[in-house]
Amino acid sequence: MAQAQEDSDLLNVIKENREQSSNNRIDDEHVHELLRRKLKSKPCQNQGFILDGYPKRVEQAKELFAKSGDGDEEEEEEKDGLSYEKALMPEYLIVLDASDEFLKERVMNLSESVVGVHNSQDNFMRRLRVFREDNLDDATVVNYFDEMEVHPHRFDVSVDKSFNHHDIADKMASLIGKPRNYGPTKDELEESRRREKEEQTRRDDEERLERERKDVEEAADRIRRQNEWADRLRTVKQEEHEMMEAQSTPMRNYLMQHVMPTLTQALIECCKARPEDPIDYLAEYLFRHNPQVD
Repeated sequence: MAQAQEDSDLLNVIKENREQSSNNRIDDEHVHELLRRKLKSKPCQNQGFILDGYPKRVEQAKELFAKSGDGDEEEEEEKDGLSYEKALMPEYLIVLDASDEFLKERVMNLSESVVGVHNSQDNFMRRLRVFREDNLDDATVVNYFDEMEVHPHRFDVSVDKSFNHHDIADKMASLIGKPRNYGPTKDELEESRRREKEEQTRRDDEERLERERKDVEEAADRIRRQNEWADRLRTVKQEEHEMMEAQSTPMRNYLMQHVMPTLTQALIECCKARPEDPIDYLAEYLFRHNPQVD
């Protein structure tokens, strides 16, 4: 109940401050108080948050993230003489860069349904001029976060030609990572890492066994192909031998019947006589004893 009453009181103060403002705006101190309460809420602390377009000036950033003095000292840190609440400091800083001409052209091409007074060309150019004046040299919101070790990730929207800048959106989503709900405890993180390690080990073992199985199958298949090739080679050689045998039988019979008897006897007589010219002796002998010559 006390928290609800504090929230109600703050809303009343903000409403009164806005009514008293000449430009219908809320003072920074009330905006910061409202944002700090929201950023410290359980949904923001566990699920995360996105600050879009705020803070716009270095002074706003320093006041918004400055330590309040009523929090846990462990949640407060100091960088370069600037103290801040660690729980409020964002984890990522994304900067979308573009030239003034690109932004002006983009506003001019907005549909009438979203232009209104706030996004008219004159109003936009005024707000852009104020932003440039508030972020000169090193006194920029980006440099403030950089000094707090929240280094910027820059994306040039003018070079992204994808529909609705989907390419940049994909890069930002990849940078931030998967959506997170309530953060896991240290024990849960350790258990998750243990399961991931076991799963990786299991996958590695399965891949190793699969490689070994394929190696065994490939070796068996290689031996089978070699045996098949050897069998084919033996079959071809056997067929060639049988064919040569079949082709040589008539020739052998012819030689045994008509040539070998006379030639054998001629060789025997040549060995007995041992002539000086055995070739001439054999020729003369075969000529004289040719059975086909009378």
